[in-house]
Amino acid sequence: MHNQHIVIVGSGFGGLGMGIRLKQAGIHDFTILEQGDEVGGTWRDNHYPGAACDIESHLYSFSFEPNPGWSRYYPPQKEILRYLIHCADKYQVRPHIRFRCAATSAHFDDASGTWEVHTSDGNSIRCRALISACGGLSKPALPDILGLSTFAGKVFHSARWDHSFSLEGKRVAVIGTGASAIQIVPAIAPQVAKLYLYQRTPPWIIPKRDHRISATTQQRYHDHPLLQKLARLICYLRHELAGIGFFVEPKLLSLISRLVKSYIKRSIPNEALRAKVTPDYQLGCKRILLSNDYYPALCRDNVELVTSPIATVHPSGIQTMDGQQRELDAIILATGFEAADVVSPFPITGRSGALLSDAWKDGAEAYLGTTISGFPNAFLIVGPNTGLGHSSMVYMIESQIAYILSALQTMHQKQLCSVEVKADVQSRYNRTIHERLRHTVWSSGCASWYKTKSGKNTTLWPGFTFQFRRRTSHFSTADYEVNPLP
Repeated sequence: MHNQHIVIVGSGFGGLGMGIRLKQAGIHDFTILEQGDEVGGTWRDNHYPGAACDIESHLYSFSFEPNPGWSRYYPPQKEILRYLIHCADKYQVRPHIRFRCAATSAHFDDASGTWEVHTSDGNSIRCRALISACGGLSKPALPDILGLSTFAGKVFHSARWDHSFSLEGKRVAVIGTGASAIQIVPAIAPQVAKLYLYQRTPPWIIPKRDHRISATTQQRYHDHPLLQKLARLICYLRHELAGIGFFVEPKLLSLISRLVKSYIKRSIPNEALRAKVTPDYQLGCKRILLSNDYYPALCRDNVELVTSPIATVHPSGIQTMDGQQRELDAIILATGFEAADVVSPFPITGRSGALLSDAWKDGAEAYLGTTISGFPNAFLIVGPNTGLGHSSMVYMIESQIAYILSALQTMHQKQLCSVEVKADVQSRYNRTIHERLRHTVWSSGCASWYKTKSGKNTTLWPGFTFQFRRRTSHFSTADYEVNPLP
């Protein structure tokens, strides 16, 4: 019965976690397709200087696999990647992974109730269930800048960092001031001759309470796992409390923004520069960033913050709207990812030939961010409106994994050929989500990567993470059209 096979696309936190949970549940008939040559997803691709997470180590890891050996309070990229590789090995998921093998398309066969997935190596796999764990931050967003292709120097995106190119003594432009840029700038500023940072909108930045975790503390966590559980719980509760300001009472964030403004004042003595980096929109509307060394880096003699918009790129540099031309050796695009205008990661054709890209043309939507009407037996991890502005994505991922596992077990127990979320269940759910989003800080009037070009927030979950966990704790067939196996 190879038709009970499961295909998972991606091997970051979502795909690996799903594979591990399947094995623990005694389900071994699955394949993970991975386009790269190692596991790790976002944390494998983003290896730019200074790359780290802005959620604490204890919370940014699987609940079933605590790591007492984190070296810092906030985990650096290399350690997260090492952790994911460790998980893949420890739980013996590797034999299930096909590396350098991307899913290129998938279509649902109505007659057999199975998916056919085509892969980049020219093969195809038939499976009962298709789980997309491609993640929201896997497609770099490349800016549409006039003349960029004519630049004679080096150009690369922060998620495709070229370590073979030395920045030592070079004139470098960094375009963008989001989460990647504020880590890159302090890391490379000391080695470059000149750094020009091109900013459209200043981000809100709060101090990062990062510190080393001593060997003694690591040992203590190792000997007393409950202590680490407690540390994780405290982190978790603190983040959930912060959530109140995002989606319960945004006025609370105005109080915090006063503190943040005084932090900017302390960090940047130069008044003109301070004015350029002080945001004029509500704190929290765009992603809040954490850094201790970004503002000091902007104060360096060899760093210039450019706020005049880019007019065009010439072979030798960038010209801004104010007519100024800056000569450059390299341009680094720290322009983020295509998160909100998410079309399906590869062409997906559902029941009766419906294309997912058509179903999502007005903005992506799903039920519980996991299942989509018209696409039976297909599941998403980190689907629409499961992103967070206030806590750890790994917690949300584990909630979705539990829900998908519950769905697969239900299909097995009840001998179901297919499950497909009812259209009215999905639309009712999404109406509620968007109604709730209207009252959150993310709707306070800024443009952010959370929203599509038309202004629909397809990215964020407008509530506490424990509310999402409660909703996904049990797969209910009442929400689904179910077909028994023939």
